[in-house]
Amino acid sequence: MADSSRPDPAAPGEHPGTGPPAGAARLFRRRPRRGSRRGPRSARRTALLVTAWTAAGILLLGGTGAAYLYIKLNGNLSSVDIDHVLGGDRPEKSANGSRNILVLGSDTRSGANRDLGGGGDDGTARSDTAMVVHVRAGHERADVVSIPRDTLVDRPACTGQDGAEHPAARGVMFNSAYATGGAVCAVKTVETLSGLRMDHYLEIDFRGFQRIVDDLGGVRITTTVDIHDPDSHLDLKAGTHTLDGARALGLVRTRHGVGDGSDLGRIQLQQAFVRALLDRIDDIGLLTSPKKLYDLADTATSSVTTDSGLGSVNALMSFADGLKDIGPRGLRLLTLPVGYDPADRNRVLIQPEKARQVWDALRADRPVPRGATEGTATGEARGVVGAERGE
Repeated sequence: MADSSRPDPAAPGEHPGTGPPAGAARLFRRRPRRGSRRGPRSARRTALLVTAWTAAGILLLGGTGAAYLYIKLNGNLSSVDIDHVLGGDRPEKSANGSRNILVLGSDTRSGANRDLGGGGDDGTARSDTAMVVHVRAGHERADVVSIPRDTLVDRPACTGQDGAEHPAARGVMFNSAYATGGAVCAVKTVETLSGLRMDHYLEIDFRGFQRIVDDLGGVRITTTVDIHDPDSHLDLKAGTHTLDGARALGLVRTRHGVGDGSDLGRIQLQQAFVRALLDRIDDIGLLTSPKKLYDLADTATSSVTTDSGLGSVNALMSFADGLKDIGPRGLRLLTLPVGYDPADRNRVLIQPEKARQVWDALRADRPVPRGATEGTATGEARGVVGAERGE
């Protein structure tokens, strides 16, 4: 991830080694017991909560090594000062207490990611996964809007995080914004598209995703159909599987092996897999294994890039603590209303009126109308993957 800045190991005003920030212990409360009734969980918290939970656990268990571990984890984080680059030409911040976060999964081929495929051969990257997370006022409910990477949009002129100027472009794929100008251009494109201010930004690359799955010892899922996709190196028979990082990455990246072969089907697989991933985190009892906890925290903090407002372990934990009251019934996951492009079914077009209903609802901090997502393209992959509780 080019042009990211890394904070100093101990940011001004922070006191590593003195214990977790206020509220850190609360991140571990109200965890479902094994066998308890569970509802669907949200894709919005994958990298953020893995980072926050594990970092908090290290501080709670660290003993004499807590100061070193905190400094190490804090120094792992990369951040981008998006507010500084974008300046004042953006939507106003919400005055009602709600918050919006842009969450991206990037598919760069640069560095260690080169052997995983995706991105451009020149080391450029694209946003393989994009979600706008709207946390409503009171922080007890949230709406998660996935934006298909193949959506054709009008990309605004933007200044990349390296200071380079990029002209506007009409009718280009949504993920070209990140490829063109990185996190800053991605945020500006989403803000232009939605009219919403993105209060925070969080990105994880797929090398980090793969390592997180491996650190967890794999994730168990059940497929209801055979999935075969040479492009993502995936070959799964219908049934139950424990996926290592490589196969998990293949699953969340496949688009030709399920449904109608579109990016919409991949979004449905990603949402199903994230639920299984978070179930795995619940099951393995990280607090009973300091070594596993540290490995996961080290991987997670090394794999994420945030806006500067989340660029420390303290900031991540504080932010995650603010989401602790959002339970399964308070979540709604949806995809931006789109339809297939008649000229190319590998591209999708925003349905303007329905999309306006989605963004207007979030801006007003109201539930998204059910009709806004009815009659839209779906990808036809729902129910292909389900979670299996570990033994």
